[in-house]
Amino acid sequence: MSEKTRPQKPDRPPRRTDRPVQEAEGQLEGRNALQEALNSGRTIDKVFIASGDTDRSLQQLAALAREAGAVVVPVDRRKLDAMSVTHAHQGVIALAAAHSYCTVDQILEQAASRGEAPLIVICDELTDPHNLGAILRSAECAGAHGVIIPKRRSVGLNAAVAKASAGAVEYMPVARVTNISATIQQLKEKGVWIFGTAAEGSVPMYQADLTGASAIVIGSEGDGMSQLVRKNCDMLVHIPMKGRISSLNASAAASILLYEAVRQRI
Repeated sequence: MSEKTRPQKPDRPPRRTDRPVQEAEGQLEGRNALQEALNSGRTIDKVFIASGDTDRSLQQLAALAREAGAVVVPVDRRKLDAMSVTHAHQGVIALAAAHSYCTVDQILEQAASRGEAPLIVICDELTDPHNLGAILRSAECAGAHGVIIPKRRSVGLNAAVAKASAGAVEYMPVARVTNISATIQQLKEKGVWIFGTAAEGSVPMYQADLTGASAIVIGSEGDGMSQLVRKNCDMLVHIPMKGRISSLNASAAASILLYEAVRQRI
């Protein structure tokens, strides 16, 4: 496309008492999550490892954690099961320093430092940690510069998100903002175009110009984008559907849009 012109706006279960006191966003579960945390230099305070497990890769991981200054504690697998949030701990759970969130400006600065047009994913009230984790994984693989999530009515960077991201949480900058709509306006002022994803979007994704500074908005699992966020988008795009089902999982939609941006930018 040539020069762009913005279009006109058309009950919880009881808490377990046998779990150690900890920050929910500082718990890592699974071997890959711990390995990537160590690779990235993140501070690991304590590692609980299944006692009696002779798996060489697990023992090597424990040795790396010790070298990084972590306290390694052998525990019964039943203890790990009780601590686990993901129910897939693979014999290891680590307590790390909580993830630090970046700012939106830092995301834009990273794009500038790489000499690239910003590519950002905005998650509008996603509550499923597996969806957010999968989006972080796709965003990292696609070379996106950051993900933006709201502080309220949204999952944060917890253990389930970290595991679902397959380690991408250690590398993908995430900004947590008070108001998504206000953040969208700030991005617009800095030249970023906002592409909302909606089944009724008027523009097929292949016709959307994602080569410039772009932010892709992914709505919540149940209701999609909020009305205010929808109104603030420059363009609503849809993914052509050829089957009988009319919608995609939020993380799948994000992946498709991200790789359409990658294709256009090659």
